[in-house]
Amino acid sequence: MGVYNVHERLLAATGSQVGALLDTLSSDGDGLWPHRSWPAMKLDRPLAPGAAGGHGPVRYTVTAYTPSTWVRFTFSGPRGFHGFHEYAVLPVDERRTVLRHTLAMNTGGPARLTWPLIWRPLHDALLEDSLDRAERACAGTVAHPARWGPHTRLLRSLLR
Repeated sequence: MGVYNVHERLLAATGSQVGALLDTLSSDGDGLWPHRSWPAMKLDRPLAPGAAGGHGPVRYTVTAYTPSTWVRFTFSGPRGFHGFHEYAVLPVDERRTVLRHTLAMNTGGPARLTWPLIWRPLHDALLEDSLDRAERACAGTVAHPARWGPHTRLLRSLLR
């Protein structure tokens, strides 16, 4: 099954401001990943091609990185995830930038069922929390904070 999942947010910030957030991923000063509510993104070295790690049971390797602009992670787990996820910083004008997260993969084996039933709701909630974090860092507040739905809250309680 093919999966194409995009989350994006228009931020009142310059491309360099949003790019600086991107560059903190998996560091001690990570300003983008919502590590207070979700498993932290951890890599075995600083953000660069070849760095390997993941968050929770999701595993990946950095396969491309253009500082302050774009990073791509290629999945190595869980079993049945074949593809990548990435963040891109897309300046709109001098004062506004879109931060986009894209997940593109094919699922196989058990992931054909676990993606839509378990992983997708958790992924969607985590990404909206990440974009809230970016918006708060850029604007000091979040206009429309993400809310976890009942399915996501149930999954999180069951997986503890």
